[in-house]
Amino acid sequence: MTVDFRNLYGATETNGAEPGEQQAWLDEIAAGGNQTLYWGDPQLAQITRLRLLTDPGFPMYDVSYCYGRSKDGALVRVDLPFHQLRKRTWKSDIVAAAKRDRVYAKGLNIFDPLVVSICC
Repeated sequence: MTVDFRNLYGATETNGAEPGEQQAWLDEIAAGGNQTLYWGDPQLAQITRLRLLTDPGFPMYDVSYCYGRSKDGALVRVDLPFHQLRKRTWKSDIVAAAKRDRVYAKGLNIFDPLVVSICC
């Protein structure tokens, strides 16, 4: 039995995964050898999902996971240089980290509203 935590606990979610979608990603990652790429790796083509979690009243987002596609088309986990982002400035915090790592964050698709999923 699946419990809908959103109704049970009053949580809200933007751009949540469809039922079975996350398991499909995990299966594809496993089939590809469980590869993880750092976001500055030249083999990373794009970010496909950035999952952020928080609690009401807490000023930060926790990064739950980040998935992407490599240039050869494989779905991979993406290792980011941060584990928390400030709610009020999360986009500019990502840009600042990207500048430090010489990564073009927008080019990785990390700000696409269909990529970012927030649960609070």
